[in-house]
Amino acid sequence: MERQSFRIRSVGTKVTANEFESLKQRARTDGQTLSEWAREVLLREIQGEQPAFDLICEVVGLQLLLMNVLAPMARGERITAEQFLGIVKSVQTAKVKAAGEMLSRRHQPKEA
Repeated sequence: MERQSFRIRSVGTKVTANEFESLKQRARTDGQTLSEWAREVLLREIQGEQPAFDLICEVVGLQLLLMNVLAPMARGERITAEQFLGIVKSVQTAKVKAAGEMLSRRHQPKEA
């Protein structure tokens, strides 16, 4: 017989009134109560999951590809098929790291 797990522990923190309203709004936007949303975010954090990270990597990859292909074209240069394949390989290698760095910067406090 499977033993049922119950939520019997609490985790709490203090936030400012503005932070509380922002958190509440975000939970509402996601269609959840603040408690449900906070639990989901905390558990996702310890599991190391980042929502839609694969999608973010692909978008960053497209951005890198466009910048690396369009920059020479903007200077009036042409790229060869071999150069294009090199760019594609470079983007495939760099996109995960670049996406991680972009997300990292998003979570850093903004300078005044």
